[in-house]
Amino acid sequence: MERFILFDGACHFCNQSVQFIIKRDPEGRFKFASQQSEVGQSIMKQFKIPQEVDSIVLIEGSKSYLRSSAALRVCKNLVGFWKIGYVMIIVPSQIRDWAYNLLSNNRYKWFGKKEACQLPSPEVKKRFL
Repeated sequence: MERFILFDGACHFCNQSVQFIIKRDPEGRFKFASQQSEVGQSIMKQFKIPQEVDSIVLIEGSKSYLRSSAALRVCKNLVGFWKIGYVMIIVPSQIRDWAYNLLSNNRYKWFGKKEACQLPSPEVKKRFL
């Protein structure tokens, strides 16, 4: 099954999260694209995800996930104890998404914003669309 993560390419926290996922996904299950890129925009359009969505987007096969549901499904596929994070899926999505939105709405203030994208190494570059 193909898995794509669409992230905010200008967000420092989001870029660090991508690096975190790459290190804990040695099998390369996830592919990545910035939401601002042509590929990211195309995927969002294909899955009918509105442009104004301010969330990580996970595409698994023919389904899309946003906010905490996306983050927890990513955790489920990482190596190590990060898989345990998926148990939080039992918490109602309104509560999970409240916490997610708190972080999301403050991410530029707390973690900063990038003016340019970091260039990945050649072995990591092949995982970006």
